[in-house]
Amino acid sequence: MNLKRSMTLAACLGLSAALTVPAFASTSHFEDSSAQEDWDAWTKEWETVSADYTKVSIAPGRDETELNFAWQSKVEEGKDATPVVLLGTDENSLTEYTGKTTDVDAEYTGSDAYVSNKVTVTGLEPDTTYYYAVERNGEPSDVQTITTGNPSDFKFMFVGDPQIGASKGQPQGDGELAEESGVDNTAARNDAYAWDRTLDIATAQDPDIDFIVSAGDQVNHTGSAKEEEYAGFLNASALANLPIATTIGNHDSLNDDYANHFNAPNMTENGTTAAGGDYYYSYGNVLFIVLNTNNYNVAEHEETIKAAVDSDSDAQWRIACLHQDIYGSGLDHSETDGMILRTQLTPVFDNYDIDVVLQGHDHTYSRTKLLTSDGEDHDSYEFRLNADGTDYDWDHAHDTTTDQMIAFAEETEEGQTENAEAESEFQSKLDAFRADNNCYTIEDTNSSEVTDPAGILYMTANSASGSKYYELLPTQQDYVAYRSQNWLPSYSVIGISGDTFTINTYQVNDDGTTEQIDDTFTITKTVR
Repeated sequence: MNLKRSMTLAACLGLSAALTVPAFASTSHFEDSSAQEDWDAWTKEWETVSADYTKVSIAPGRDETELNFAWQSKVEEGKDATPVVLLGTDENSLTEYTGKTTDVDAEYTGSDAYVSNKVTVTGLEPDTTYYYAVERNGEPSDVQTITTGNPSDFKFMFVGDPQIGASKGQPQGDGELAEESGVDNTAARNDAYAWDRTLDIATAQDPDIDFIVSAGDQVNHTGSAKEEEYAGFLNASALANLPIATTIGNHDSLNDDYANHFNAPNMTENGTTAAGGDYYYSYGNVLFIVLNTNNYNVAEHEETIKAAVDSDSDAQWRIACLHQDIYGSGLDHSETDGMILRTQLTPVFDNYDIDVVLQGHDHTYSRTKLLTSDGEDHDSYEFRLNADGTDYDWDHAHDTTTDQMIAFAEETEEGQTENAEAESEFQSKLDAFRADNNCYTIEDTNSSEVTDPAGILYMTANSASGSKYYELLPTQQDYVAYRSQNWLPSYSVIGISGDTFTINTYQVNDDGTTEQIDDTFTITKTVR
């Protein structure tokens, strides 16, 4: 079967996946010899990095007094697994925290046996530098430091789609980046370097960033995991000293290797895929709710939101994070799969007084106007897996209210003449889907500084590594206040101080400088 693109969908589903490689990854674009030397050193280091499946990830704990650690260790004969973190304010006197281990599927690790270690440390004080090490089979790692922030006045970095390994097929030097395995995965090598570069530049510009929030797609391989992609993601030097709260993206969701590498707090059984489910945590006066929207059961997501709100009902701010951008402006997803959950989630977010929704998936940047639901009844939709279960069927949505399948492009058998009746039915279902997704109202404000808004701000992050970009839709939607695609890695820095929320977004230029790409946006709240 082939797909015949309708005129109305050509922009959304045609040749829109304009993938690019970060300019610095090609030797002809280096600004100076030191950058060339860094790249040459990295290509040699990659041989070691790509084979190291034991990198540590640190995540926020249930609140600012906790941190969650995760790492893998290779099983060694005659040695017991030791899920131990050593941590304290005195490098020479560290307290032992113990956790648990689970077996790692040997299919991911070249038939070698590994375990996943998970440990939570507690009793942390604000504005304090801690020393820590982890044990692998009884052997402590090198000591690192991590500094806690001030929960009443803090910053976090918001990133989208590092997707280590996604730059496959793109030109580099005299060849193309390849998605092979291990050290030969040059796409992962490229993207891991770029991801590390972005974090280094961002933390140099804002050294008081307290943690990172990722909107998902940490890695690229959807079906069978590639350990070198996780190794490249976790190798970024900033992650040794900063917690990162990850979201399950569609590229993370279909195997359990994601769960081997990350230790989320308050993990629920709601919204689960193979990678895990929804979770939540608090930091200062902010409640963060992280949803695995690759599972389309919104009733379960609402259970998570309710449990989160009940756990911290006095939080001044409520921020939801999900991968799919239900209000985005990119060509590939915004008017197809990006809208799938819009009719269901928008009223739920309204009902629970969510203030900001952080999104990824579209590999473009956009900031919406302040939105609420329209109060009308709408059908619900979902995506399903393809026939062999290795990926999502991106060509079809399913209306769960009517049990109808909606094609995003007209389908004809190979060589078959178009059928006017079939074409009309295809277009009718598609038009109804789009009409249903006009399920929002726009608050009457165009200011970049708002006080006590009724609506919700939806932010969509571009790729922080630059591993893959998409075009913007030709026509900017009415709900979008600002959008950008400059084919450069970008990230946002969000500051929360009492009753003020501020977001600034930057792109990383080829020469390593940063440039703000949108006005500073500020929300002030005087009431919860």
